[in-house]
Amino acid sequence: MLDFRQVGADLELYRRKLSRRPSFDPSVLERVKTLFETRAAAIAETQALQEKKNAQNKAMKQLFKSGRDEDKARAREEQKALSQAIKDNETKVTEVEGQLTALMLEIPNVPHDSVPDGANEDDNEVVRTWGEKPDFDFEAQDHVVVGERLGGFDFERAAKMAGARFAVEYGPVAQLERALASFMLDVHVTEHGYREVAVPLLVNTGALVGAGQLPKFEDDQFKVPFSDNVDYWLIPTAEVPVTNLHADEIITPEVGSLPLGYASWTMCFRKEAGSAGRDTRGIIRQHQFNKVEMVRFVEPETSYDQLELLVQHAESILQKLGIHYRVSLLCAGDLSANAAKCYDLEVWVPSQGKFREISSCSNFEDFQARRAKIRYRNEAKGKAKLVHTLNGSGLAVGRTVVALLENYQQADGSVVVPEVLRPYMRGQARLLPLR
Repeated sequence: MLDFRQVGADLELYRRKLSRRPSFDPSVLERVKTLFETRAAAIAETQALQEKKNAQNKAMKQLFKSGRDEDKARAREEQKALSQAIKDNETKVTEVEGQLTALMLEIPNVPHDSVPDGANEDDNEVVRTWGEKPDFDFEAQDHVVVGERLGGFDFERAAKMAGARFAVEYGPVAQLERALASFMLDVHVTEHGYREVAVPLLVNTGALVGAGQLPKFEDDQFKVPFSDNVDYWLIPTAEVPVTNLHADEIITPEVGSLPLGYASWTMCFRKEAGSAGRDTRGIIRQHQFNKVEMVRFVEPETSYDQLELLVQHAESILQKLGIHYRVSLLCAGDLSANAAKCYDLEVWVPSQGKFREISSCSNFEDFQARRAKIRYRNEAKGKAKLVHTLNGSGLAVGRTVVALLENYQQADGSVVVPEVLRPYMRGQARLLPLR
């Protein structure tokens, strides 16, 4: 979240910057202004009362030496009243700061100056393109047809046990999912220096707040009541638990030198209620999916260089797999609420004749770190500062399966396995159809 002290002190600056987000309601800043001014007045009054109390303390020293008993009693009552007034004002400040903090949880991050203006994905800027579209001399099929020919998909049984937007995968497709996750993790760990971490799939409310998923995206989450006073949530992405590895901590050289990078493979769970009618066929948009996530904790001065590095790490997976893709810089109107800047990696999907997002790489600056209280200190006696957090899919495994099935399909219904993936596929060079 943003710092209410900074927002309140320069309201017009934040009004101007946040107005670049078309969906942002600027009236919320008026509430920030009112509360910030109330807080400032209460602090000023507290200081004035404290000064008055201090002055009376000095006068009372002389009074208690030679003053009358009734004057002493009156002075004690005045001191008691001042102490109570100070306490009441301090309580008021605390209450107002609580209201400001709750309000800031609803306000999105400020787009970085390098983020282009725009209303939606149509206004995103293509930064670069890699590879070539496959040239088929036959009628190419979508991933559902290709996968079913391999005996790899069963959507009817998935719907019977769980409903829409779920899939059962068999044989080569199930193996492909597992192979891709292992391949991605190996690349990120051995080549890019990430530390592999396995994390819980259920987290508490505080973890979702810290990562910026609550309260704004509550409707997208699967809530799991546990007891009368405890709720768990299925993670929407490994970003949530991995970011919270260092919640309420100060990262010191003893913990690890920045930048710290973690890679994690998890199942992810997300309600697709807001996507009714979109991508209902196949596995592009599901309630449950697999993903390899990269999370980096970095010093603020380096975070935008680190973002470019993170994008390169995600790109390297697609390049090794030989999949045609492009990198797009998201405009302010398409930017997630938590991100200050974001690149999307989009793979070519032949059946749709367009690019589809397979990874989002974002710099959140200190937006998550302030929520989760993640700080760092480079020196033993140095001042603790908020880190900058970054995350990116490295990659969304299911969508990579889609890209492989469609881009590597053959006229006979088989699918060529990219060479780098064959060691993870028991040496198979080609997936053969059942019929």
